[in-house]
Amino acid sequence: MDSKGGVVVLNSSTQLARSIVRQVIEGGVKDVVISPGSRNAPLLIAFHEASKKGLIELHVRIDERTGGFFALGISKASKRPVALICTSGTAVANYHPAVLEAWHSQAPLLVLTADRPEKLRKTGANQTTIQKDIFGEATSLSVDISGAVCDLKEVFISLHKGPVHANIQFDEPLLPDDKENWLEKINVSSFSPEKEKPKSLALTEQKGVLVIGHDRAGLEIESINNFIEVLGWPVVAEDPISFPMSQSHAAIFLTSEKTRELLRPEVVIVIGRTTLSRSVNALVKSAKKEIVIDPRIALIDIKRTADQVFTSLPTVDLQAKSSPEWIALWNFYSDRASNALSSLPNWGEANIAKAICAALPDRSTLFISSSRPIRDIEGFAVPRNGIETFANRGLAGIDGNISTALGIASQKGSAIAVLGDLAFLHDVTGLIGAEGINARIIVINNDGGGIFSTLPQSAVDGFEKVFGTPHGRDLVAIAKGFGLEATEVRNIGDLLSEVLKPIIGLSVVVALVPSREMNAKALKDLYLNLA
Repeated sequence: MDSKGGVVVLNSSTQLARSIVRQVIEGGVKDVVISPGSRNAPLLIAFHEASKKGLIELHVRIDERTGGFFALGISKASKRPVALICTSGTAVANYHPAVLEAWHSQAPLLVLTADRPEKLRKTGANQTTIQKDIFGEATSLSVDISGAVCDLKEVFISLHKGPVHANIQFDEPLLPDDKENWLEKINVSSFSPEKEKPKSLALTEQKGVLVIGHDRAGLEIESINNFIEVLGWPVVAEDPISFPMSQSHAAIFLTSEKTRELLRPEVVIVIGRTTLSRSVNALVKSAKKEIVIDPRIALIDIKRTADQVFTSLPTVDLQAKSSPEWIALWNFYSDRASNALSSLPNWGEANIAKAICAALPDRSTLFISSSRPIRDIEGFAVPRNGIETFANRGLAGIDGNISTALGIASQKGSAIAVLGDLAFLHDVTGLIGAEGINARIIVINNDGGGIFSTLPQSAVDGFEKVFGTPHGRDLVAIAKGFGLEATEVRNIGDLLSEVLKPIIGLSVVVALVPSREMNAKALKDLYLNLA
């Protein structure tokens, strides 16, 4: 009613936005990441009203690309759906990298993009393009919504399979024309993915190996550790600091073709994707029988093949135990590799990764950047537990790593992130708007793309220009330019001193390491020593 007792008829955009916001809250969404705009004004206003009542937590990012990865980090850490809100035009396209990563890691992002009415499409109207289906096959559902009301039931059902895109047409006027208390009687439901009834797996082989990909196929660490105990097999984990029973330095000693032949398994079980080491993948392919466990086979990796595939952890009927000799052989090569690591420079990327992982206190949260850092932790960290690890291994990009780490930290209380220098520079705008988040970013600075120095293209003409890509930037000065505490370290002692400090607010530690060429040579010499 208006002040004179007349009936107020809400504009369609306000009605639609409020309908969507109520359903988003009732669907179990607790966090909403927004970027400013005009066409998304109805949603921004409605979500802000909901946040004032404590119904949702509102996070603001001025850049949609960083906003998308920030939301991804929240979703990874909370295991809940997160809503993303942007205006029309190129803003929508800036979500695409995060949506792709979410799709390949099956993270439930609810992407709500504002659009102009359909009648304005292809007419030359400002900031108008074809937004529906803009993410292609990277969403489990894409819908185009118009009118004054909508039903998001199908949207929330599809969120169990990964990101969903709802493109919402808002016509003018975009601002509310009433003061109605429309947020009463909200009934919030929980978001709980359906659990598949486990199937049975009979195993008769004595020489078996379990290989665990870095993202664990989204499975719980506790469940996998129970699986490990039942098998009693040697374990190769791309994330050794989540699995204390895994073999130390497997990715290193398996670089030897002779060693791989001696350790060739009769059967290998792979949990998730093995995305890092060619040596580990070579071992997998050498097995007489391969079994894969990964929920993504049902929807994303539908052409993935193996002798047997499972979309959830099976119950094991172990009809033969590993022989003591088989276990002893694996332990011998782990110990041999551990001894060989003494030849590596004390202040080098390998020992930095090893030292950080050993020093982190129990109950720490660690985000690991793609490219060299994640490989160094796989190869050189000593297996342990007590650390919760995260990484963007869906597509393994270096984009959005700062933002993802900060999203994770916002849910976990604090976090440490280990990034390469290019990953840091790629997402440096993610440092904006991080007030109130406790995180320490450790940047391994070798002035360029260090991973390429360890790959075959390191010898090609023009390598330094097109692969090495030295930036020559002072990363401490850049971080301080964002108003952050930042320091540079050049030895293990100073690095560990920074790692062990209480994490209060956002800070950056730059580890200035020897040249990429020196690191590549040290690794090459190590592999030759173990051949």
